[in-house]
Amino acid sequence: MPVNAGIEYGKAEEEYLEANTPEEKLIALQKMLSLCPKHKGSEKLQKEIKEKIKKIKESIKKAVKKGGFQKVAIKKEGAALIVIVGTTNSGKSTLLNKLTNANARVADYPFTTKEPIQGVLDYKGIKLQMVEIPAIVEDFRETELGPSLLNLIRNSDLIILTFNTPEEKKLLDKELANINIRRIIYNNEEHFEEKIWSSLSIIKVCTKQPGKEKDYPPVALKKGSAIEDLTLVVHKDFTKNLKYAVVNGKSAKFSGQRVGLKHRLEDDDVVEFHTK
Repeated sequence: MPVNAGIEYGKAEEEYLEANTPEEKLIALQKMLSLCPKHKGSEKLQKEIKEKIKKIKESIKKAVKKGGFQKVAIKKEGAALIVIVGTTNSGKSTLLNKLTNANARVADYPFTTKEPIQGVLDYKGIKLQMVEIPAIVEDFRETELGPSLLNLIRNSDLIILTFNTPEEKKLLDKELANINIRRIIYNNEEHFEEKIWSSLSIIKVCTKQPGKEKDYPPVALKKGSAIEDLTLVVHKDFTKNLKYAVVNGKSAKFSGQRVGLKHRLEDDDVVEFHTK
């Protein structure tokens, strides 16, 4: 019985033959296996593909033990690190381009993004670092960049998930099972920046000088921060020389409330310092 693998299988096989790295070969082989017809005539072909997958995984594991994997070096900058994690062709690059100053390549064929791509989301004056992670595949840890990329995800402040089907969501959950970072799902909604901001554990606070307009840009602080934390960011002398602070915003009981160092701030508060 002939295999009759089809055009899509042929394209996947071409990708395998043209692949330059173990990661690319593994991705192509997994795609070939998924596209290979499942009948008696294709059993030999399926077996050959599975054996190749097994050999590549074994070689990758040996490379891990020898420290042979490529490392991803991305310096954490800005008020928070947000990673976009998803399956192939799930809109990761489109979302990154929409939210940031990045110019990630967008195409209608699989695995366009080979390495992480960075961008900066300016949310009302607060700079948020965003990184698009290459497409998640089965056994992602065993791919060439897998261990390093998973460490990057683990060190992030928020994960944005993109996927096309419930099955792809299950794959993401499986591959990220040991990473305890808050996750949100992108569903093509408008004003997604607001959802991102509300999911982060940070607030933005503006300072001002007496008799003047509030300063710009605002200061990013961890949720639960107090006036004392703000003084340490603005100027350490304010901590010991503060007479009182005037606060307007959500944390104030009334407009222009005078508070001390232990007063806890909330998002969009405006603080005026008065020193001794």
